[in-house]
Amino acid sequence: MNLREVYDRLDAAVPKRLSDEYIAAYGGHDNSGVLIDCGKQITGAVFSLDCSMGALEAAVRSGKNLLVTHHPAIFRPVANLRVTDPLGRRLLMAAEHGISVISMHLNADCVPGGTDEQLARACGGSGALPPEEPVSAGGYGRIFSVPRVSFAQFCAHVGQELNTKRLFEYGKGEDFVEKVASFCGAGADGAAVARAAAAGAQVLVSADIKHNILCDALESGLKILQLTHYASENYGFKHLYKKLCGELGVPCEYHEDEFML
Repeated sequence: MNLREVYDRLDAAVPKRLSDEYIAAYGGHDNSGVLIDCGKQITGAVFSLDCSMGALEAAVRSGKNLLVTHHPAIFRPVANLRVTDPLGRRLLMAAEHGISVISMHLNADCVPGGTDEQLARACGGSGALPPEEPVSAGGYGRIFSVPRVSFAQFCAHVGQELNTKRLFEYGKGEDFVEKVASFCGAGADGAAVARAAAAGAQVLVSADIKHNILCDALESGLKILQLTHYASENYGFKHLYKKLCGELGVPCEYHEDEFML
């Protein structure tokens, strides 16, 4: 099977047009799609949140020559490739071993059942979870009800679901939680805080929250559960892998960078 055939199957399930629609409607930047094409028949695929050295080494060990990532292997134009630079080293390793790369970034965030929706479900959301920033199918950001628990219990539940102990909790553990706002990755901006507060959420869940946004959220009366970027999205990307791996027609495996969990 060639790369185009594999990409077409991925794109049918996680369309790149969702990334294009999101950027057109809400701004931002992305670089999803086929990012490295080594021109070889595909022997198998490794799925990984990142185009990391660990993921590339897993592909080499298993004889697979396609890496499917969430975060773009090349996010912005590259001026040079040097083995002494981490990005250059990864790209050169991919080329040296004939490993093509497909990245599914904002489209994987937005697609129904994708990384953003799955974060909400890991937080206890159920049923329909309409996005705060919709596109033609799915979208980004969720505000939803959860069974009433203490903030401490809520944080423990999310940590267990996401298989991470790296949690930053801002709020009294005994305070109750029954409405949550979640934004996977680094998507908690001022507009997200305003939406969460206006909707009556008690907790904002996201990652990489800037200091001024954190201060505004706390002063708006929100409690904060700040995750690592990896934890906030690896859970959802793994769910996509489980859905897609049987549809590609090539052997697949999932790689986790354990030092990031």
